[in-house]
Amino acid sequence: QVQLVESGGGLVQPGGSLRLSCAASGSRFALYVMGWSRQAPGKEREMVAQILRDDSTTYADSVKGRFTISRDSAKNTVHLQMNSLRPEDTAVYFCHCTVYFGGPEYWGQGRQVTVSS
Repeated sequence: QVQLVESGGGLVQPGGSLRLSCAASGSRFALYVMGWSRQAPGKEREMVAQILRDDSTTYADSVKGRFTISRDSAKNTVHLQMNSLRPEDTAVYFCHCTVYFGGPEYWGQGRQVTVSS
């Protein structure tokens, strides 16, 4: 069983920056994929960014060029640097991972990110 503990986020003005971090425990191996999704009030959860064990990355079109995902596979941690934040980025952000390809997904509790003046 993998546990995910998230940190970071909070309140920032438009154009500002925030950083989210997530530490996974319970796996002896480097996780196959680690990522972040978000859910805004009244909307479906959407994938924001993910990074594979080989460090290849995928981003939602809405965050490309503004968000950067990175990982430390030795520590099974993942970070999301969010720059040029917009009010529409306001959401609860969830860390998630899978241990191996096709395996079950594990999710964190979520961190609130609010972008407002």
